[in-house]
Amino acid sequence: MTRWRLTVEFDGGPFMGWQRQDHGPSVQGALEEALQRMTGEEAAVHAAGRTDAGVHGLAMTAHCDIAKNLTEHRLREGINALVRPHPVSVLAVAPVADDWHARFSCIGRRYLYRILNRRAPPALDMGKVWHVPVALDAEAMAEGAQHLVGRHDFTTFRSVHCQSASPLKTLDSLTVERVGEEIHIRAAARSFLHHQVRSMVGCLGLVGRGRWSPDDVRDALEAKDRQRLGLNAPPEGLYFVEAIYPGA
Repeated sequence: MTRWRLTVEFDGGPFMGWQRQDHGPSVQGALEEALQRMTGEEAAVHAAGRTDAGVHGLAMTAHCDIAKNLTEHRLREGINALVRPHPVSVLAVAPVADDWHARFSCIGRRYLYRILNRRAPPALDMGKVWHVPVALDAEAMAEGAQHLVGRHDFTTFRSVHCQSASPLKTLDSLTVERVGEEIHIRAAARSFLHHQVRSMVGCLGLVGRGRWSPDDVRDALEAKDRQRLGLNAPPEGLYFVEAIYPGA
């Protein structure tokens, strides 16, 4: 039995999320079905994080255990051939230690949120960005973001369906940058609460529009009350960028 590390890119649009579900397609399900066709084995694919419906992955890390003797090239090419037509691609594979775990060995996760900030709607990036047609003040958004950096009780920015044992999280960084017609918001932490990134982005969007001041973000955080959340940004602008592991 070999434990394989997979690096996976996917378009979250057609899926109900990463995790296999009974009521719709999932990224995990697409990969597991491809592996079953390739090896005849029921191999579970475990990921560094779970993504919501519509959220994309640039380089999600996952792992699976396979008894069949395979080379890295054959495994990658076989999955990519059999996972079609699902918009999922295995970028890289590598054998890892038997006790290595995509989720529990992970020491950091990074996300990117893309806001298309122009009057005209997207044509090529439909379903890949949050389109905000009114001008956003990126500097004010960046100021508001700094209130969220550090260790806090993020109850306000936590989904009511979140299964985390505690609302306490340490946000290592949250940056806001204008890139051409887009605003990119990047978040880094060891782990995140369910909907935390989308909730933070939604409130920063209110700051950008002038509906909130940067200090209103701090007040919402300190309230520790989901009812004080201003806005939950849509999933299509969110990307899982990478998982970080010791020694990487």
